[in-house]
Amino acid sequence: MEETAVNSSAPSSELKYQIQLNELEAALLDLKVKIEDLQKENGQLRRENNQLKRMPLFVAVVVDILENGDIYLRQQGNNQEYLTTAGEELRPLLKPGAKVAVNNALSIVKVIGNIYDSRVRVMELEESPEISYAQIGGLADEIKEVREAVEYPLTRPEIFQRIGVEPPKGILLFGAPGTGKTLIAKAVAHEAKATFIRMSGSELVHKFIGEGAGLVRELFQLARERAPAIVFIDEIDAVGSMRTNDGTSGSAEVQRTLMQLLAEMDGFDNRGDVRIMAATNRADMLDPALLRPGRFDRLIEIPVPDKDARLQILKIHSRRMQLGNVDMDTIVSMTENATGAELEAICREAGMMAVRREAEKVEMVDFTDAARKVKNEAVADNRMYT
Repeated sequence: MEETAVNSSAPSSELKYQIQLNELEAALLDLKVKIEDLQKENGQLRRENNQLKRMPLFVAVVVDILENGDIYLRQQGNNQEYLTTAGEELRPLLKPGAKVAVNNALSIVKVIGNIYDSRVRVMELEESPEISYAQIGGLADEIKEVREAVEYPLTRPEIFQRIGVEPPKGILLFGAPGTGKTLIAKAVAHEAKATFIRMSGSELVHKFIGEGAGLVRELFQLARERAPAIVFIDEIDAVGSMRTNDGTSGSAEVQRTLMQLLAEMDGFDNRGDVRIMAATNRADMLDPALLRPGRFDRLIEIPVPDKDARLQILKIHSRRMQLGNVDMDTIVSMTENATGAELEAICREAGMMAVRREAEKVEMVDFTDAARKVKNEAVADNRMYT
């Protein structure tokens, strides 16, 4: 009986010890989690403590580098000016206009470089459009002039140096809406081996005094740093219209922006390998100072396509379409005075009509109906704006 009692008590002791062991392991795991949390908190407090101990830095602009080696700085925000020095490792990186970080002792700690407004940074084209000169119909002479004035000075400068002629500084494309002005600019961006910076004239019109002029200044500074570069200003009449004295603050701000644009295009600062393109539907509204040689050396009119050009444009926009028995010459005769954008709309509308019929191919009837529809819409638009 006693042996049986001893044997029965042994398992209960082992179970008791196992429970205690499990409880200790759970407590150990809990303590490990707490230690990890405390280590993270300790690391965060160390970083905050080091940040509080770190000396604050201020941003300043290098105004000039004097002959004796002193550096003339202007602190941003309060416009305080002072002289300081820089270490030998930083001195080669310094130039007038560069932004630097200085400590409480006004010593230069590091070079920051130029910091641009975010609205200016997004104007730089990262990827060139998939538009080539072969995709533009009927503007062979105009494209030739654009390439001579914009592309060749950047890609083949040795020709101009050999002849001894100064290439045109800028060109203005003008003509009716939809004739292909922006399309030519996209082709230049695709073909030219240069940084392409595009913007709309309305982006330079701002509410606050000096903001538009500041954007123009930063825009051309970015172009000079990214040279060779092409600056394309679409709808330039938004900022380049004739100056008038109507007494309003809005008009005065637009004029300030225009004057900054004029100064950047033909001022004392050398633009370097920066070419300017602009486009407008209303060349008659532009200020004469903007149109004079030295700013826009070439004024290129982009005309409404003629018969041969309309045929080329229709073939370009229908090259991927499954066509049935379509007579393009008949469509060309139906679309007299149509712009390139309207011809593209006709091809697209004809394709949509074939989709609506669930047809296998686009037929002649689709093109004729599309031409009548687009033509009527164009007439309605003209009536709306007259």
